[in-house]
Amino acid sequence: MIGAVIVLRRRRPAADRPYRTIGYPVTPLIYISIALLLVVDLAYLAPATSGMGFLLVVSGIPVYLVRRRGAARRSQTGGP
Repeated sequence: MIGAVIVLRRRRPAADRPYRTIGYPVTPLIYISIALLLVVDLAYLAPATSGMGFLLVVSGIPVYLVRRRGAARRSQTGGP
């Protein structure tokens, strides 16, 4: 989600900003770095537990792709 702030600010520079990020872009990059370090640390300390969590998250990718494809078809045909 924090990465989305950076992406959206680059893709839509003129969009309305209901809030400001203090220290942008340094603050989001620090947050992302710390979160990444925590994930790597957890993978090192508890590989079985973190591996199951990783597989759970990765298993959602096919579901996302199928739903995205279905939404694209519905928008092309104008169906519900």
